[in-house]
Amino acid sequence: MARGRKRAGETTGGGPTAPEAGHRWSQLVCLQQDLNRYFYSSDDAPEPGLLRKARIFLTTQGCWATTVYRFRRYVHLECRLPLVKGLLTVAGQVLNKAVEVGTGISIPTETEIGPGLYIGHFGAIFLNGKVRIGSYCNISQCNTFGLAGRGEKAGFPVVGDFVYVAPGAKVIGPVHVGSHAAIGANAVVTRDVPENGVAVGIPAKVVSLAGSGDFVRVCRRKSLLADVER
Repeated sequence: MARGRKRAGETTGGGPTAPEAGHRWSQLVCLQQDLNRYFYSSDDAPEPGLLRKARIFLTTQGCWATTVYRFRRYVHLECRLPLVKGLLTVAGQVLNKAVEVGTGISIPTETEIGPGLYIGHFGAIFLNGKVRIGSYCNISQCNTFGLAGRGEKAGFPVVGDFVYVAPGAKVIGPVHVGSHAAIGANAVVTRDVPENGVAVGIPAKVVSLAGSGDFVRVCRRKSLLADVER
């Protein structure tokens, strides 16, 4: 993997490179950021019309999976009316099963994912409900994020912001993947990966600190980072 250009979300003058940790956005805001990753591929991307946005949404399985996940998270976390919540929960379960069968993408409601998730391709993507993933991350086909280890050593991954996970990669166990890291194709991550680390192989080893800048692209004018960088 080549050394990256300026990292997505990087600021000048020592400011934060990602939305403040622990800040909680509504699921509607998170969904908007997710979809913007598909609609705007770079800072100079033209403004797509409504028809183009509809075509992208209707033909992109990652959009379907993300939308259903955000809907179910909204019902789980933000809906306050018991009767409505019960009805929407059932609807969400039906939609989620349709997404799993139709796309091979399984994202439980309990999984914590920051805004700006991008799923490049569909199929065989499985996330455990106790996994935590940061903002503006890319995941790919045949990715697994799940439980590994025994007894006190068992646990689940925590993934930082602006992380790229290539096709076929597995991130398992109580590992921490630092922000701006990149995980290579078919890698099996069982140990921590530092910020900007590039990890490849089975088991994955860090081979450089080139980061994910070549792979994670965020349109700043349509992102939550715009306010941070001002």
